[in-house]
Amino acid sequence: MTPVDYDYLRKFLKERSGLDLSPDKQYLVESRLLPLARKASLAGIPDLVLKIRNGDGRLASDVVEAMTTNETFFYRDKIPFDHLRETILPGLLRARAARKSLRIWSAASSTGQEPYSIAMCVKEMGAAFAGWRIEIVATDLSQEVLEKSKAGVYSQFEVQRGLPIQHLMKYFTQAGEVWQLNADIRAMVQFRQLNLLQDFSHLGTFDVIFCRNVLIYFDQDTKAVIFERMAKVLEADGTLLLGAAESVVGITDAFRPIADRRGLYQLNPTRSGRPMGGLMPPSLKVAAAR
Repeated sequence: MTPVDYDYLRKFLKERSGLDLSPDKQYLVESRLLPLARKASLAGIPDLVLKIRNGDGRLASDVVEAMTTNETFFYRDKIPFDHLRETILPGLLRARAARKSLRIWSAASSTGQEPYSIAMCVKEMGAAFAGWRIEIVATDLSQEVLEKSKAGVYSQFEVQRGLPIQHLMKYFTQAGEVWQLNADIRAMVQFRQLNLLQDFSHLGTFDVIFCRNVLIYFDQDTKAVIFERMAKVLEADGTLLLGAAESVVGITDAFRPIADRRGLYQLNPTRSGRPMGGLMPPSLKVAAAR
């Protein structure tokens, strides 16, 4: 792959997916795109680049799919899901008691382990949410991983990564060498294709947004734009959850960290212009009242 081809692919991937590749990641591009080039009966990456330049839309989509990182597993990092079970959902039960509805967004949901982990957390609360309308919306750029997500079929290796054995027995059915998530859990999640670089206001507003382990691949300006737009679709007292290596600090003042809850953020009351309610920690309520 020539430096010119690599420079083209860097710009192409950033425009199409937000992926911000540094100059020293040529080896990564070669390892992921050479198999794709061979599958398309091309001699190598230069021919692949040429076909994209000439308008091969299907191949362009395949390149984005191949370069998008889809690493995930059930209850990834554990702590965010502990917060969801112990603090966020109980708080929403109180704050949304009148309307009895709840909306959660799993952005960049990959092969579905995150939104299904959220669904199992809700399910574990049993009768507490009886009669409620619960919407879990899961989005991803890749149509391929969305299809896998909808099927809810996982290998032995995948269900062994993070999934408690009691949840495996309770919510999955074994079918030969794979496990399928039960229909009632699958039905709790709506999967939609979405590029975070594009407008997502049509999704509506959410009480909780999981946007974990995806923004680390974007540059600072792109992150800032996405944070600003997420602030507009999060309820005034809603919660944003980011990955362990991600933060809003130094990027946007639309959100502020929640004290003693790593990876959790709420709207900055000095920016939102909206009344803050139910889930806001006491420290933020004091600040909002000043």
